[in-house]
Amino acid sequence: MSGITLCVNIDHIATVRQARGVNFPDPLAGARICEENGAHGITVHLREDRRHIQDRDVIALREVVRGKLNLEMALSDDVIAVARRVLPDQITLVPEKREELTTEGGLDVKGHYERIREVTEMFKNDGVAVSLFIEPDEETVRLSKKAGADSIEIHTGRYCNLFDRDPSRGVSDEETNRELNRIYHAAGIAGEIGIGLNAGHGLTCGNLPPILEAPGLEELNIGFSIIARSIFIGLPAAVREVLAVVHGAASGGGAPCSC
Repeated sequence: MSGITLCVNIDHIATVRQARGVNFPDPLAGARICEENGAHGITVHLREDRRHIQDRDVIALREVVRGKLNLEMALSDDVIAVARRVLPDQITLVPEKREELTTEGGLDVKGHYERIREVTEMFKNDGVAVSLFIEPDEETVRLSKKAGADSIEIHTGRYCNLFDRDPSRGVSDEETNRELNRIYHAAGIAGEIGIGLNAGHGLTCGNLPPILEAPGLEELNIGFSIIARSIFIGLPAAVREVLAVVHGAASGGGAPCSC
């Protein structure tokens, strides 16, 4: 557990910037602050509609980020072209619908298998690691490995929504516990077949500790809760707060957190 790394998704710094069409707040400055305060890498999602992160951000981040640069992206030709120009350390293939507020579920690996396999091979030949953002489903985990992905990122959104509806009950809630066990089972399959395990979506300090118990978990991708929390306590403190939960769980202790 002590080896779990944190990549901070800074999309919503760009969301605030784009709301006014100005040049601030600057996602690059946000990336520097996150890494200076312990983040192991930076995640951004270059969406087809460019609603927050822009091509220029991704290009500039390649020069700024000192740890891992993880680019979330759909299977669209124009975004693939940007990614191949930038060559991030990792791409994470995600589903995308223009009308959604945020990514609503995992990638349909079975339905898009040939295209995923083709894109995965392309980027691996470029020296870029490939992760697939998927639901905690055994068949999908196995197909991800077959498609050549280096890792999977388990979509934790359903678990988080269930947990957050009544945090006082937490995993004692039957439905929440059932979803958490799906995540644990998928994690176990990932370890069995030798594919890396990441997790993300909807994670906060409050609902994170049970996810840290997933066997073989290597990387967390957390964005919205950190950026939202930073409004009240600042970005450096918001990043350190999440890292305190990770480190506290690794040492067997607790970490105070009010996010």
